[in-house]
Amino acid sequence: MDDKLAALAAEVEARAQQVRDERELDELRTSVLGRKGGRLSQVLAGLGKLPKEERAEFGRRANEAKARIEASLEHARRRLADAAVEQSLARRYDVTFDALPPHRGSLHILRQTLEDVASFFRSRGFAIVMGPEVETEYYNFEAMNIPADHPARDAMDTFYVGPRTLLRTHTSPMQVRSMLAYPPPIAILVPGKVYRRDALDARHAFVFHQFEGLQVDRGVTFAHLKGFVTDLCRALYGEDRRTRFRPSYFQFTEPSAEVDVSCAVCEGRGCRTCGGAGWLEMGGAGMVHPHVLRAGGYDPETYTGWAFGLGIERIAMVRNGIDDIRLFTENDPAFVEQFA
Repeated sequence: MDDKLAALAAEVEARAQQVRDERELDELRTSVLGRKGGRLSQVLAGLGKLPKEERAEFGRRANEAKARIEASLEHARRRLADAAVEQSLARRYDVTFDALPPHRGSLHILRQTLEDVASFFRSRGFAIVMGPEVETEYYNFEAMNIPADHPARDAMDTFYVGPRTLLRTHTSPMQVRSMLAYPPPIAILVPGKVYRRDALDARHAFVFHQFEGLQVDRGVTFAHLKGFVTDLCRALYGEDRRTRFRPSYFQFTEPSAEVDVSCAVCEGRGCRTCGGAGWLEMGGAGMVHPHVLRAGGYDPETYTGWAFGLGIERIAMVRNGIDDIRLFTENDPAFVEQFA
């Protein structure tokens, strides 16, 4: 019986070296090691016929033969696996071929626009400050000369999150907060999110981005404001862009103005983009109201200042010919990747 065990182990070792695929290997394994009908089991079936003194030695030799058989089968399995990998590499991959470039992310178009705005302000010596998005009624309204009976304070326009606490409706509260924190002169840029209860459509959103520019010093005039805003619009939209200031009214500035920039599509002649006017509205501006200066601890008899606020989405739409503000937050890859 020892000869049968040795012969079986040698036969399996030889056949394992010749198997060509996993199917042949499985068939060989089953024919030899299968519990029912396996050739090793058939040899071991004669164990009971041996004298007791020979059974232990035969069991030892049977275990050695089984281990040899299993090692032959495992070696064949690894050989087939290695061959499959080599075949796959030879068929699918050319290691000398140029690799595909990795897919890289990029700044969102709104972030790119904000970076351009911030770069302009930094070049003029302005500091960039951030403020809380959850604001108090005092800083959002009262300090900005917006009384309690003003329509903007109605709950239909503002998101209230608690008693006298709300999501800021503009970045203007940082005017007073900054003046209270720093003595004059002051020149700051305040970017950030703002919230209003507007119906979502192609031109309006209930969450959008805005930035506030503020400069306060002795002798600051409206002419300084016009020069600064004109330079900013030219930096953002092109040197041939023109600006105009239309008289307007805001609670926190006096005098106040709406800022328009000439339409880049029709160059001011009038088209569908600008509604035939030749101009596109950018935002509001004006001289800081004395009440706001006092709220910030500045003497309006000594100091004057200008402030203006523009929407980041509005700037990005005009610069890139985008006609729907919802595209900025839907994040459709086909849209976002245009600006990578």
